[in-house]
Amino acid sequence: MKLEERLMARSENKCELCQAAGKLNVYEVPPQEGGYEENTILICDKCLAQIDKKEELDHKHWNVLTTSMWSEIPGVQVVSWRMLNRLKNETWAAESLDMMYLDDERLAWAKATGDHENDASVDLHKDVNGALLHNGDTVVLTKSLDVKGTTLNAKMGTVVRNIHLVKDNTEQIEGRIEGQMIVILTKYVRRQAPKE
Repeated sequence: MKLEERLMARSENKCELCQAAGKLNVYEVPPQEGGYEENTILICDKCLAQIDKKEELDHKHWNVLTTSMWSEIPGVQVVSWRMLNRLKNETWAAESLDMMYLDDERLAWAKATGDHENDASVDLHKDVNGALLHNGDTVVLTKSLDVKGTTLNAKMGTVVRNIHLVKDNTEQIEGRIEGQMIVILTKYVRRQAPKE
């Protein structure tokens, strides 16, 4: 039996953190070498996006940690502890952390990524108006830009389709203007709403 099939059986085809049914993702709780059943969990898209800081933390969604923190599965315990720490400004999360116990080995694993030291804030790519940007979005330049190293001048109002987010810098996106792929600062773009 494959790892994913064993995880599906163990979780009864539900997210092991929030119990949501539907599309589930195999998540290897970092850091680890190789996918072991006790270190790997099944989680829904919403949990994954928020764990990976690709989406703002939804405090109401994580109320389920008061239940999942008691799981016997090491990976679920570690992720629950990390998320409770990110939410520790919430009274319920702080109280849950006070009650939760991890043995020394699991606590060291939970602290290994440093994720528990982060607060609930998430750095996301946002346009000049604070709208969230995603890969594949269309944006409009809000300022004329001279592109370094070229004679290209991107005029204000230029539409840039199918943008790509720069992975390690939330202030930059990549887009193609006049056939050239360039880096554009997010503070100079406005997200164009998709046409219905």
